Amino acid sequence: MSERLKELRERSRKRKELLARTFGVGSVQELSRVLGTAEEVPSKKAQADDSLYEKAKEKELEGKEESDDADNLVYTDSSTFLKGTQSSNPHNDYCQHFVDTGQRPQNFIRDVGLADRFEEYPKLRELIKLKDDLIAKTATPPMYLKCDLHSYDLKNLKSKFDVILVEPPLEEYQRTMGVTNMEFWPWEQIMELDIGEVAAPRSFIFLWCGSSDGLDLGRYCLRKWGFRRCEDICWIKTNGNNPGHSKNLDSKAVFQRTKEHCLMGIKGTVRRSTDGDFIHANVDIDLIISEEPEYGCLDKPVEIFHIIEHFCLGRRRLHVFGRDSTIRPGWLTIGPALTNSNFNADQYSGYFSNGQLTTGCTERIEALRPKSPPPKGKGPPGSRGRGGASRGGFNRGRGRAR
Repeated sequence: MSERLKELRERSRKRKELLARTFGVGSVQELSRVLGTAEEVPSKKAQADDSLYEKAKEKELEGKEESDDADNLVYTDSSTFLKGTQSSNPHNDYCQHFVDTGQRPQNFIRDVGLADRFEEYPKLRELIKLKDDLIAKTATPPMYLKCDLHSYDLKNLKSKFDVILVEPPLEEYQRTMGVTNMEFWPWEQIMELDIGEVAAPRSFIFLWCGSSDGLDLGRYCLRKWGFRRCEDICWIKTNGNNPGHSKNLDSKAVFQRTKEHCLMGIKGTVRRSTDGDFIHANVDIDLIISEEPEYGCLDKPVEIFHIIEHFCLGRRRLHVFGRDSTIRPGWLTIGPALTNSNFNADQYSGYFSNGQLTTGCTERIEALRPKSPPPKGKGPPGSRGRGGASRGGFNRGRGRAR
């Protein structure tokens, strides 16, 4: 190998000497000057050193400029910080979009309104319309009573109720929603309400409990009133009409609260698979997504009434801590925030003197509504599946020889 290398170097030397004689130069070293290549291309190492020096000078100049303008920087968006990350597209990062613009992530959930929610589900849309028509047809005229709930005895209502909606003015609302023009109730006083006295043996309660300590204290209320918690309806508040960041945070809070809870309790024994005369389960979901009310307003979404009326077929409905804006056909509304009264206990009881305590159900509603499977072993004769006889009148499979 060394002999071959020597041979190649000797040939290269002879070619250079031949070129030097051809151009009339005295030596091979002067050949590069004659050919115009006296300034040879710098080596890679030299190039790297030069580029590093230039970059260092640029960074030094940029550092001086940044130090001069540091106090004048204005934060605009997160696109700079997202470069090189998995979420390099800030438009797909709804949490960061909220930080940048104040638009909450729930603002971008589609088809949350009552009008367009079931556009792609014609049977559910028909079911909701039929139930709404039946509820409106069987609803009692709206009645309301202005009273001081601190001293008013609920026994004076002289009725038992299938559904009770309690909407207490919590002290939490004063801190987070800026409401100041009303009396706020601590949870100790709310527990003293004799709600259990006006609840029917088979009934439901819905209690708005805020989004902080009310989740635990609300459960204590349900137990004290004789109810068992069975569901939690969550209200997700959007701010599409007024995007921004809330300035009313709880002490030591890190995140903004954008939801509120309504606890649901049950009294007595009610089974969705067998008590279809009293409840229709699975018609609505346990989630409400609607616009947050204006600052200083305590209004709850009207959808809570739709959920209650679609679920429980009982006609005797009571709303505690109601307001003028919540007076509704089919409901008795009581509370100190009302401006007038039209309640008459005997007249209200007369609406149910015919024994019709529920809205009833039509054949079409019964055919359309979602149903729970019957208990195991109690299927109708000749039915297939769990608990029913198979087609042909005999058992199939592994149990045939037993």
